[in-house]
Amino acid sequence: MIESVLLLEDVRHAREWLAGIVATLFPDAKLIQTGTLQAAIEATQKHTFNLALVDLSLPDGNGTELLRHIAKAQPDCRCVVTTALAAGAQGYLLKSDTDAMITHQLKMLLEGVPALCPQIARRIMHHFKLTGPHFEPDAKLTRRETGVLCMIARGLRVAEVSDALGIAESTVITHIKSTYRKLEISNRAEATLHASRLGLLSDD
Repeated sequence: MIESVLLLEDVRHAREWLAGIVATLFPDAKLIQTGTLQAAIEATQKHTFNLALVDLSLPDGNGTELLRHIAKAQPDCRCVVTTALAAGAQGYLLKSDTDAMITHQLKMLLEGVPALCPQIARRIMHHFKLTGPHFEPDAKLTRRETGVLCMIARGLRVAEVSDALGIAESTVITHIKSTYRKLEISNRAEATLHASRLGLLSDD
């Protein structure tokens, strides 16, 4: 039974989306949300968790550090990486997946079946290629990422961007995550500034 969940995700849009899935799947569980590695480690010192959803690339370190910490401090806690492969995780989820897919994978994990299959593995590698730390700060955005950046900078919510582009909210989150990584930003204010510098907020 899942009574307490730790969610480590530095991008607010992605954190809110994943939190919604957790709330639906485990409505009675206590959810602790953090945006930094340090805050997550401190949370494990105050609370005992049954499940941890961990992002890897963080503003103050790497999520693998939390995986190792939990393995020693709370070995009964099941850890799921939400972005890419990492040692010590018991499952791997992509934020480009649908809510239903992620829910299914989490249920499989709780039943003792690794939340991974060949199809998911291929998608994980592709996702890591797109969002991993190898991108340089001046990496060019794709046309879709540029469009999403423009909409987010103009104040549209994830759901509104999803409706406007005809894509899933989870896909919008993936584009935001990739864009933030490439531009080395972490919030909407910085996104607006970069969009302005790129000339995306003109009346045209």
